[in-house]
Order: sequence, then C-alpha cells, then structure tokens
Amino acid sequence: MKVLSKLVLILIPVLFASCATHKTTSDVPSEKVVKTESEAVEANLEVTLPSYVKEEANAIKGASKIGPEESAHPQSYFLHGAEHLGLENMYFDFPVVYNEAVQKWLHYFQNRGRPFFERYSARAGRYAPVMGKILEEFGLPRDLIFLAMAESGFQNKAKSWARAVGPWQFMKFTGKTYGLNIDWYIDERMDPIKATIAACKYLSKLYNEFGSWELAAAAYNAGEGKVNRAIRKTDSESFWNLAKSRYLKSETKNYVPKIMALAILGKNLKSFGFGDIDFHEPLDFEEIDVPGGTDLFLVSEALGAPADEIYRLNPEIMRWFVPNAISSYKLRIPVGMKTVWDIIPDKGVVKASAFQSYTTQQSGAPLAAVARKFKVAPYVLEQLNGMVIDIKLQKGQTVTLPFRVGQGLRDDMYADLYELPRKSVLRKRGHNALIRMAQKKGQKISSPSVYYTVQRGDTLWDVARKNNVSLDTLILSNMNIIKTRMIRAGDRLVVR
Repeated sequence: MKVLSKLVLILIPVLFASCATHKTTSDVPSEKVVKTESEAVEANLEVTLPSYVKEEANAIKGASKIGPEESAHPQSYFLHGAEHLGLENMYFDFPVVYNEAVQKWLHYFQNRGRPFFERYSARAGRYAPVMGKILEEFGLPRDLIFLAMAESGFQNKAKSWARAVGPWQFMKFTGKTYGLNIDWYIDERMDPIKATIAACKYLSKLYNEFGSWELAAAAYNAGEGKVNRAIRKTDSESFWNLAKSRYLKSETKNYVPKIMALAILGKNLKSFGFGDIDFHEPLDFEEIDVPGGTDLFLVSEALGAPADEIYRLNPEIMRWFVPNAISSYKLRIPVGMKTVWDIIPDKGVVKASAFQSYTTQQSGAPLAAVARKFKVAPYVLEQLNGMVIDIKLQKGQTVTLPFRVGQGLRDDMYADLYELPRKSVLRKRGHNALIRMAQKKGQKISSPSVYYTVQRGDTLWDVARKNNVSLDTLILSNMNIIKTRMIRAGDRLVVR
C-alpha cells in the first residue's frame, strides 16, 4: 500500500467530504495540509488498498440494499436548521440533523470535551484516509467514519469495560462472526484495515435489516435485538421516536446524536475553532510475506527499522512473533523497507528460534498433560503447535512451549500480564526471596524517586520503552501492582 507524500497531513473536512458537487472551503493556515477540495479528492484516490479489500467488498455489495448507483453517487443530506452557523460544509452522506440532542454534544466537544475531540481529530489524520476509502469501496457512506471516532477516537488498542476492542470496538463473538481472527497470537479487532472491513460487513447487514442509517448506528451500539424490541414496542421505525421512549438505554439515545455532532465538527473544523489541529501522518506501509513463527525483533534488526514502528504497523500481533503454525504471514513494514527485505538471502534468520521445548518421555500422553505440567493454558499449546489438545503424543515428540530461552518454565502467569512482546520474565518467588533477605538483614527497601503515570492503552512494554528501562527492571520494581493485576491507566510505576 502506498500513500503519496502530499498526504502527509490532511484536513479532516476534506477527508470526509463525500459530495464533490457541493464545494467546500478548507482555508486552514498551514502549508502542510491539502488546501483545496479537488486536490484532496485527487490525493485520496491515491490511497491504494490491499487487494483483499476489493474482494471482500464485491462479495458484500452483491447482497446489499445499497445499489450500484447509490454507491457511485451517495445520497446527500443538507444540515437544515444550521444555516445561521455559516459552516464551510453543510452536506453529509449520512443523515445528520441539528436538534437539541446533537447541539448538546456540539457544546460538549467545544468546551469540556475539547481535548478529546482534538486528540480524535489528530489521529484521524492517520486513519481516516484508509478507513474512508474502505467504506467507499463497500459502497457505504464515508461519513460513517465518525462512528469509529465515537467508538474509539481512532485508537487501535482501545478497550471498553465490556471488553469491546479496537477502533470499531468489536466484541469477541461479533468480531469473529464478521471474519476477524482473535486468538492467543492475533487480535484483528486492533487492525485498522481488517477491523474496518468487518465494520463494513456489519454495518451493511444492519442497514439491510433496518433500512435506516440512524437505526443501523443504534443497533451497532445496542444490538439488533434491543432495537427491534424498541420498534415493536413503539410501533415506530424512527430513531428519534425510539429515543423518546423507555425502550432504548440512554447510552444508545446519546450515541447517534454524538456521531452526528462529531460529523458536523469534523467537516467544519475552522468554523468551530479547530483550525490548528496537528494531524498525524497518514498510515503508510508496504507488505512482505514472512514465515510462521517470525520474530518481529529479528525483522526489525534485519531491516534496520525501529521495532516499535513494526509493532505500530501491526497492532493486531499480540506476541513477539507471528503465528507459529502457518506457512506465511503478511507483515506490514515501513515504506522503503521492502527492497531491503527482498535482498536478504536467508529469510530464515528472522525465525523465532528462542522457544523452549519439551520432549515427551513416553507414548500415549495427551497434549493436555503437557499443558498441566507447565501450567500453560491448553489453547495456547494447541495454537503454538498446531495440534488439538486431546492428541496422543508419541515418545520423543517435541512440544513447543510459550517461553523464550532463559525464561522460567513456571512464569506463564506473569508472561501474560502484559500483551506485547517480551524477552524474559522475573519470577514472583524470586522477587519475594529478595524481600525476605533484605528484611532478615534489617535493611529497608528504598523507593526510587522517578515515576511514570500509566496512560490509557499502555502496556508494560510501552512503559519500558518510553522510559528507557528494561522490562525485567520495570516488573521487579513494581511487583506490588503487577503480581495482583494488569496495569491500569492512572497507576504510578517506578521507572528509576
């Protein structure tokens, strides 16, 4: 995939403008943003999507109520009642109204919620071009991008209290239903491209069922069952009538007007005083095929690319390696690195060879027995070895374990306390032994004076990298928190 250099920073009103016949003005004081609609539309067409996006879209569009004519020329909705605001853009391809519920959210994001909207908008610079292009490929309104903004603020690793994950906030069951792989290795809910494809499938299904984007959005939030029940109870198919009833939760009643408010703001940044957003650079990458079990650290070393950039481009990968029991995996790498990869003579140098293994001593024992022996979740061994848990092992058969060389074989509990790659994990009992030794000698355990406050979405790996401290040191210094639970936003971790 390649996004050309003139998309370095993109103005959100232009990103989301869906009707070229209705001219808008950008007029933002920055030489780095696209300044005219025609230039932006032309640039946006240069966003090249992976081939599988078009294949998935063609399969869905054949069964959709959104016909080819509507896909090619999306319906345009005028924002009636807001003429007095003098906005740059009054047209939307998603039904947007200007009523009291929407005005409440407009007021919130211009005042108390202003920092949130600024962050959402900055991240939109990275993800809106590709997400919007995928929506268009599926024949859906481009302005549905604001549904993702409402869900996650374009955060790939966003997690809700209900365990919804990713930029489109999929629950595990729903994500799998719409084609996302979710297992010990991979969580494609965090992949901005694959999750957007799944969202397009789901939204197409909801629109086919309800025939209204307002109701489809409400069902995306509440579920089809709750919206259908509200329709039956009220005998109305108008979202605004349903919102007046007691049959929708307040979260859903607020959800649809929130999306509309974000759309109004996002397409009229200058009018609302958001003309100085520092947009993130658009998502830009190349893809390579790597063998199963490839170590991402070794890939970064072979390419001479920062490891954190490899992970940022592949947020769906939950471990330090790609799935082991597959022949190949499409890995995203920084633009310009594919030529480096192509000239590496032995691609096997990036294979993760540091796994520990166990050799069976007798025949007939199931894989489940090995899982019990090393206190590893059975499904982890299944996926790591490409076996079913009740398979009978032969004497001398090798079973790969989810531990790197040098890591204790009883540390899986602590290995899974953080979700991104790790090289080794210190044992809880070893830490406790140090404390006991110090206490016996009458020594006090000093408290280092440098702390880091955990931000939303941080993992231990993130914290270690940000503060230039080893993962082992970070874990050892904060065992009082880490031994009982995963870190949370607001935790103060010792980093020195």
